[in-house]
Amino acid sequence: MTTLTHTLKHALKEWAIAVQALEQGETIVLLRKGGIREQGGRFTVTQNQVLLYPTYEHQQPHLLKDEYQSVEPVASGWHPETVRIGSVANITHIFRVTEADVLESLLPFHIWTADFAEERFQWKPKSPLYVLLLRVSRLSEARMIPYREEYGGCRSWIDLTTPFDLTEATPVLNDTAYLSQVEQISNILNLPKSKSL
Repeated sequence: MTTLTHTLKHALKEWAIAVQALEQGETIVLLRKGGIREQGGRFTVTQNQVLLYPTYEHQQPHLLKDEYQSVEPVASGWHPETVRIGSVANITHIFRVTEADVLESLLPFHIWTADFAEERFQWKPKSPLYVLLLRVSRLSEARMIPYREEYGGCRSWIDLTTPFDLTEATPVLNDTAYLSQVEQISNILNLPKSKSL
């Protein structure tokens, strides 16, 4: 498995409920289409190692499975004054999916409903949906950082102003548990990886 660097500032923005599920080992899957402000208008991965930055603005209970529907929708543009950063992830696999029905068999592996995948496909229908597999590690100590204006907006990637120490981060899942899920998901998708990091 990929080795963690010592410090990191690069972060991936994701729904807070998804970050929580990743940190608790309940999933290794993220589904991404890319934000409006992505470079070139499409989703790309430029770094395989990222801090996980929780967001709240677009969380919708009806797009989440029952056990994750406790989220409360917030007004457009709302953000907390401080943000908790508690984990780092290695993005180990990326799959491009172009058919909505391909994702149905992945439902047991992520936190969203079938409606979420369908909605993602309908938005920018010519763009593929990306299935990311993340090996998540908890930082030795979570930190609260102040929200900054440059962290906002519909973008996937941000660089935090101060680096986080990764030296004592501990994997949420052991190698056997993680690789077992990777194998199951890879077999279900039966697709070549766009990128293996």
